[in-house]
Amino acid sequence: MARFHLRCIECSHKYHEDPQRLVCTRCAAKQEPGGTIRGVLEVVLKTLPTSWPHFRPSDPEYLYAFLPITDEGALPSLPIGDTPLLEVPRLRLELEMPNLYLKDDTRNPSGSTKDRASLLVVAKAVEYGCDTVATASTGNAASSLAAVAAAAGLRAVVLVPASAPIAKLTQMLSYGATVIPVEGTYDQAFELCIAACDRFGWYNRSTALNPFTIEGKKTAAIEIAATMVPNTPDVVLVPTGDGVILAGLAKGFRDLEEAGLIPSRPRLIAVQPEGSAAIVRALRSGADEAQAMPEATSVADSLTVEMPRNAIGCLTEVRASNGGGVEVSDEAILNAIPRLAGTTGIFAEPAGAAALAGLDAAIEEGLVERDERVVLMITGGGLKDVAAAARAVQIPEPVEPTLEALERSLESYRE
Repeated sequence: MARFHLRCIECSHKYHEDPQRLVCTRCAAKQEPGGTIRGVLEVVLKTLPTSWPHFRPSDPEYLYAFLPITDEGALPSLPIGDTPLLEVPRLRLELEMPNLYLKDDTRNPSGSTKDRASLLVVAKAVEYGCDTVATASTGNAASSLAAVAAAAGLRAVVLVPASAPIAKLTQMLSYGATVIPVEGTYDQAFELCIAACDRFGWYNRSTALNPFTIEGKKTAAIEIAATMVPNTPDVVLVPTGDGVILAGLAKGFRDLEEAGLIPSRPRLIAVQPEGSAAIVRALRSGADEAQAMPEATSVADSLTVEMPRNAIGCLTEVRASNGGGVEVSDEAILNAIPRLAGTTGIFAEPAGAAALAGLDAAIEEGLVERDERVVLMITGGGLKDVAAAARAVQIPEPVEPTLEALERSLESYRE
């Protein structure tokens, strides 16, 4: 008997599992070139655990309990997830927020939350007998797929904007991926990846298009809830580009509520850069769909998309949670990098640090109260984009190797 079926988030039509099935046939007829994905499918498990499994969250038995895996042996031998939920006392004191937590997903193998989606997609590719998995990415999903595919012995083909940070390009090449830099935007790479997968028969991991990307990312919500038992978070702030991380967290909390493992779901707040804020602007205008932002730009490359591919699902989930959205400037994002690192020890890339910048904005706008249980999703490590982080700090001048010169340099730190 099948463990799950797929359901369209727009029309609720149900589908059986099929390696060729990525979106709802009915709603895909409304698809516009370059537009948000129509007919996104979500996984509906036939049964969910009614008690917390007695395994670590990265163990195959734990993952099998919550994810649509047919064969535990299909999971790559790369521990993913099980990242810490940190209590960050110094940042709590600074913000006067005694119940603030950080979900530190910089500790995943490739350094980002995207590993959660890649783990499940690659496991499904193994089950389906696929030898090549492809994705379009601003950088992190590509590095993630490259890492997980390497562990599974599959070929990864990744299409990324040529402007992707050199650290991310180096990372994916080191994992052995076939890297195709595209002279264009992420959105153009996304469309090219769809065409290439159709032409060459590759399995497409691209975010939102593949239903298992959302499902894989829900494991972060499961870990947050399991760590906080018997409490649950009041609100979770999520750096948002295409909207899949937020939708994945929403799916995880929804599954847990349906299983009776948590009493209620937290509010979800989407955090986007001002230069790439299509979802937040749709939330504020009351629109059912996001409007594209041509030439979207931000220092947070991981959040920079002209048209969020999971906008419909993300908008639905934020509203269902009674949440909201905030825009933050590039200056606020850059300032948040050393502030986060200096109070918590977590060095985040701009997209990850955007969660802290978003918290400041959410407090100011009255979306978050200081005494609430608040979780910030820190989605990617700072070594992925050192050039951006360097813009927020001042590199000191070298000194002569004498005590006198050292003392003069130390004085500058006291000023």
